[in-house]
Amino acid sequence: MPENSQIPPRIDTSVLQVPEPELPLNARPRAAWGRWLGAAVALVFGAWVLWVLITTPNIHWDVVVDFFLALPVLQGLGVTLALSVISMIAGILIGLLVAIMELSKNPVTRAVAGAYSWFFRGTPLIVQLLFWFNLGLLFPRLEFGIPFGGPKLFGVDASIITPFIAGLLGLSINEGAYMSQIIRSGILSVDPGQREAAEAMGMSKGGIMGRIVLPQAMRILVPPTGNQFISMLKTSSLVSVIAGADLLTVVQRIYLGNFEVISMLVVASIWYLLLTTVATIGQHFLEKKYSRGFNRDIPLARKVARNLAPTGGKRKDEQ
Repeated sequence: MPENSQIPPRIDTSVLQVPEPELPLNARPRAAWGRWLGAAVALVFGAWVLWVLITTPNIHWDVVVDFFLALPVLQGLGVTLALSVISMIAGILIGLLVAIMELSKNPVTRAVAGAYSWFFRGTPLIVQLLFWFNLGLLFPRLEFGIPFGGPKLFGVDASIITPFIAGLLGLSINEGAYMSQIIRSGILSVDPGQREAAEAMGMSKGGIMGRIVLPQAMRILVPPTGNQFISMLKTSSLVSVIAGADLLTVVQRIYLGNFEVISMLVVASIWYLLLTTVATIGQHFLEKKYSRGFNRDIPLARKVARNLAPTGGKRKDEQ
């Protein structure tokens, strides 16, 4: 060290430290009285509606109780469930195929898939159901073989299209058009790097889709797919226009005989509410399963209590 070098004086850093502000010990957010007022108004209104429905003489609740578990009603309920479940499964399979076609690099394949979605999403479902039910007016005999005048391999009479089959065809094909867009968006939500890494490892396209892409897309696919199934439970009532023997058709036949229109519609409404409630609960658990690691698992009761609390401190789920 040179003799003329000087050691710089030590700087006292304690004077540079900014003291932390002291927070009040009893800091609490403002009272959310608006939430309590809104909840009170909603409860009073709901109680009033319930009281009116129970006390009105125009709804014969004894008729509702008598026909709620009647055999024809339960048979119609079974048809509604069968139509909804089978059509939803078929719609998912069709939607998956169409979504893959829309994501294909082949322009012809993309055009065919786009035309399918355009047509069946652009025409009313009730028109499609009527079309399938009256298919025999267009083709009295359904024949299959080599196109453009070639020999026919086999054929069946159009009378095979019963109201139930027509309902399945209409609901499944229509649902496939909507599910194709849902599945396509779910596939596109997966990071392309996942596919590129799988391709670099030598995996086939089918393996990449089934083992890499779709499992990761389930978190995005489950909520709208569950909503589509809940909608399907109610949309299946449209087959009543072709006498599909579903719940609404059976109820209509009964009230045409006993003239208890409102009471029988109440029976159908309660059953539809029960079906959609069960489906909603199932959707909740599926979303919870496929959202692990993404969302905080906050119990529903705690969410409700947190939203209605007039005052509150630090939430438990934020600690």
